[in-house]
Amino acid sequence: MSVRPVLLLGNPLLRALCVRVRQYNTPDLRALVADLADTLHDFRRRKGFGRGIAAPQIGDRRRVLFIDVDGPLALVNPEIVRSSRQMMTLWDDCFSFPELAVKLKRHLSVEVRYRDPEGKEHLLKARGALSELLQHEIDHVNGVLALDRAIDSKHIVYKSELEKLNLSARKEM
Repeated sequence: MSVRPVLLLGNPLLRALCVRVRQYNTPDLRALVADLADTLHDFRRRKGFGRGIAAPQIGDRRRVLFIDVDGPLALVNPEIVRSSRQMMTLWDDCFSFPELAVKLKRHLSVEVRYRDPEGKEHLLKARGALSELLQHEIDHVNGVLALDRAIDSKHIVYKSELEKLNLSARKEM
């Protein structure tokens, strides 16, 4: 449908708890999913990264995500129903603060229950990078940002500085 502006850190809509979708297979819901897809693909084309986006990032308070990893997938009313005890530590980034990287911990695997835009229920089992992505995007619909999950304040950095550190570490090897 259209590329929408991505809200940036500081916009209060990013901290709002989103509302459940009650009606499926509507033109309005299909339009939101299309806008999320268009915005994700445009951001990826311009910035060189991006695998998922949540509705609040474009100013919509519904519990809707769109990811495109091994193909496009819209998740309506997603919820994590099971998480592994095993954790992973990683650097995360976000469309809403694209210049920053945040080191945090996420569950290595999760199971997510959601509905597709037509209303059919699904269960998605994810591990590794997909698990991290789903946790990140579900946090968005709960008003939680990756910054809130930082290991500590020393692990919120500009990506450009992190890249310099990684380059110098590689040169020393």
